Amino acid sequence: MLYQHLNSENWRHIYIVGDLHGCREKLDEALLARHFSEDEDLLISVGDLIDRGPDSPGCLALLKEPWFRSVRGNHEEMAINALKKGNHHQWISNGGEWFYHLEGMAMMEAKHAISRCHNLPLILHLQLQERLVVVAHADYPLPHYAWGSAVDEEKVVWNRSRIERLQQGKGQVITGADAFYFGHTPLSAPLEAYNQHYIDTGAVFGNQLTLVQVQ
Repeated sequence: MLYQHLNSENWRHIYIVGDLHGCREKLDEALLARHFSEDEDLLISVGDLIDRGPDSPGCLALLKEPWFRSVRGNHEEMAINALKKGNHHQWISNGGEWFYHLEGMAMMEAKHAISRCHNLPLILHLQLQERLVVVAHADYPLPHYAWGSAVDEEKVVWNRSRIERLQQGKGQVITGADAFYFGHTPLSAPLEAYNQHYIDTGAVFGNQLTLVQVQ
């Protein structure tokens, strides 16, 4: 799935969270502090649920929750490629070794969850009451956003050229939507420039997990 549409009227509050990388406990603490309601609220992830952190299976379990949505990150992509195409070295060298230490039912459950990752959208189109918010893992690699536009899927998941330009003091608005939320590149603090928000603040490296309320 390339695009997925969400209408905000179905939820009370909506939050977007940066890259989790197995930090389920940090997420649970952040949601508790926000008085997150599993019955009324929605949590959206910018992807990279897994690898490097202490609880990748716990983060994959979020995919079963009705109050959770996510786009596909490059670490989900590497996991899918490892299991479907045998590209194990790339995944292991980027934090996927946890999977190979699993046994029995835990291994089976992780395989099923990674299979579900294949069906995650690359781009979430979130229609708020008066604003349009777009969520993708690394980039929306076009100057103008439009629902259903053909995009370079690899760039959506991997591209860093836009954030690198922003860090150099360059950049521009992506027209067609009010705000874009990305992860992928770990930062010491969220980076906001033009209408772009980069919210991977390296929780897995001991930094704060960023959780942004958009409704």
